[in-house]
Amino acid sequence: MRIVTATAVALAALAGGVVPATATATATTNPHQSAVDGIWRMDGYGTVVSIRKGSLQEYQTTAVSCVEGDSARRTGPGAYTLPDGTVITVRSEGGRDRAAMRADGSVGDRKLSRIAKLPDSCTRPGPEGPLASFDVFWQSFEENYPFFSAKGIDWHAVRDRYRPEVHAGTPQDELFAVFSEMIAPLHDGHVAVQDGDRVFARTRPGTTVPTGELDARAKKFIVERDLKSARNVQDFANGRITYADLPGGQGYLRISGFGGYAGEDTSYAAQLAELDKALDTALGKDRPRRPSGLIIDLRINGGGSDALGIHIAERLTDTPYVAYAKRARNAPADPTKHTRPQPAYITPAQGPRYTGPLAVLTGGSTFSAGETFTQALMDRPGRTVRIGQPTQGVFSDVLVRELPNGMSAFLPNEEFLTRSGRTFDGTGIPPHLTEPVFTEEEFEKKKDSAFDRAVGVLRNHGGAQG
Repeated sequence: MRIVTATAVALAALAGGVVPATATATATTNPHQSAVDGIWRMDGYGTVVSIRKGSLQEYQTTAVSCVEGDSARRTGPGAYTLPDGTVITVRSEGGRDRAAMRADGSVGDRKLSRIAKLPDSCTRPGPEGPLASFDVFWQSFEENYPFFSAKGIDWHAVRDRYRPEVHAGTPQDELFAVFSEMIAPLHDGHVAVQDGDRVFARTRPGTTVPTGELDARAKKFIVERDLKSARNVQDFANGRITYADLPGGQGYLRISGFGGYAGEDTSYAAQLAELDKALDTALGKDRPRRPSGLIIDLRINGGGSDALGIHIAERLTDTPYVAYAKRARNAPADPTKHTRPQPAYITPAQGPRYTGPLAVLTGGSTFSAGETFTQALMDRPGRTVRIGQPTQGVFSDVLVRELPNGMSAFLPNEEFLTRSGRTFDGTGIPPHLTEPVFTEEEFEKKKDSAFDRAVGVLRNHGGAQG
């Protein structure tokens, strides 16, 4: 998915980790002209969108390129469906020259402004070959990546270092190696380069990608060690959610991702329905005993849909509040310029809710939507304590850029802001209480220090206001 990408760790998805949920259209095509037909420039995201004759076409633009991206077909009023089933909604906003675009399962809109015609670079064949691919790759980061300064990277010096190594006859393997070397120092889990089955990406040093294998190992360990004496141990959502009643009266809720809940049905509605089944059971009034405290375990979480995280947070409060605000780079030549921050609101849900003390377990394998969910709990009214290790530090939706040689580049271009305007990109969200998380020593000694600390904190009704 290129036009709108749900929050997910690109490399984990490509490596078989948690893949974000998408949506399937059910409406029929309307042959009549839509009010949003025309050519639109997106505020940020380096994208132009053409909507005409029941089709939506994306163009990925930089100062040196225009590459045709995804196309979608109209499947209902203002609704367009990508080949992977993702539903994009486009609606007019404040007159005929303003519109907003959103994908099911995402948080926030992308603002569109009508333009008279496609940029000239989109109406003629673009340059090809290794040098053109290098220039599009470098320029895509130059215009969209927000974190060069924070990471101490001189991107212009990177271009000066590596462009002389590329020429008209550079083999694909060598160009892939050049791109990999260029992005390696970023240590950004939402940055990657892909060439067919090959993917290069680097996470924050000392952390591990939340693969399916790691998730299975951790889950087995938790069930055998932490939940050995628990009651009502149940799996939900295709095994991605586990709930149990602990002996001390606390509840335990493990979430390994925010998607993949409904098997082959990848629609957002199906994901949401499965999530609600899990939450209704875990938090329902008909339970024999309401938990005195709740542990939410996100230590192995590969991300997915931010909206599903918001939905869970709405089951954990009786008081409305703002989860975070989201903004994107929108001035190619000025990395300090951004779109207007869009707040994401938490509104108490209609279904069963839990509003008591929370202990949230995190670690370096808490990625992407797992982190935006963690951030959504920071200003939650009530006692909330984070235990474990800092999260990975990748929050943005993943912007995917196609290159002239068939490779793809993955990068973030957004920031998720706290109430005070702080972001946690790169460093991750820190815990209040530091404990080791799934180290080899802990596995070997059958210890789970973070879990045990959470049980103790909740037993004493301790915690820090997050």
